[in-house]
Amino acid sequence: MDDKRPKRGTRRDKPVDDTPKDTIEKVVFINRCSKVVKGGRRFSFSALIVTGDMKGRVGIGFGKANEVSEAIRKGSEAARKAMVPVSIADNTIPHETFGEFGGGRVLLRPASPGTGVIAGGGVRAVIEAAGIRDVLAKSLGSSNHSNVVKATLAALTSLRPKSEIMKLRGKKFHDPVKSEPIAA
Repeated sequence: MDDKRPKRGTRRDKPVDDTPKDTIEKVVFINRCSKVVKGGRRFSFSALIVTGDMKGRVGIGFGKANEVSEAIRKGSEAARKAMVPVSIADNTIPHETFGEFGGGRVLLRPASPGTGVIAGGGVRAVIEAAGIRDVLAKSLGSSNHSNVVKATLAALTSLRPKSEIMKLRGKKFHDPVKSEPIAA
């Protein structure tokens, strides 16, 4: 019994965690779907996942599988691949914006420091994953989780910083962080 070989299941069976440590993942919604077959019901699951690095990058993913954990894994992989940058100014958004996707419509407004995230459900998940700390949000339209999350992402991607808008207008903009004015 005193064998020098490694025991079964020591190294090979350990799951490899390749997720970046600086990202967060939030499960927004898990849906159970059933299919009636000869032997009874067969269940499958879908998961809507939001991933963000809390520094202005956020993505959404949708995964489907026969088990919940596998659906979440697939969704988080898809979300990591689909991460897009969003504009943040002083822990809030630069200006008011409106996002639409399907029947979901979301209104986002900048808030003063200390307000917090005034939002619910999928909107809150996307905003927190992006790293925005002070914002007012209102979901108008459909309450479908997928459409609300995609509408929020559409609203965030439509944001532009003040310097970019001034540059497009051909005006000089004095950035308070940098001492010199930015020429158009």
